[in-house]
Amino acid sequence: MTDSEKLDLILAEMQDLKQRTTNIETSVTDIKLTLENEIRTNIMRVAEGHLDLSRQFETTVKLDNEKEMLAIRVSMLETEMRRIRQQLNQIAV
Repeated sequence: MTDSEKLDLILAEMQDLKQRTTNIETSVTDIKLTLENEIRTNIMRVAEGHLDLSRQFETTVKLDNEKEMLAIRVSMLETEMRRIRQQLNQIAV
């Protein structure tokens, strides 16, 4: 193999490396754009949806707690009404 052929081979290998490097750079750029434009946006949407669900859950829990407290108060008032009726019936007798 002559020096010229060796030089041509080295140049061809260098050109191949440059092409592969360019392909890798293009792939990395595509990945970055996908991350920035699609994945990050979708993550934000999921996060916002999670916050909405969390708020709805908190509201539901708060309403359930209020409902339980009202049920307890109604029960106490019913008991108190029974006592008052009993006392009124004893007075009327």
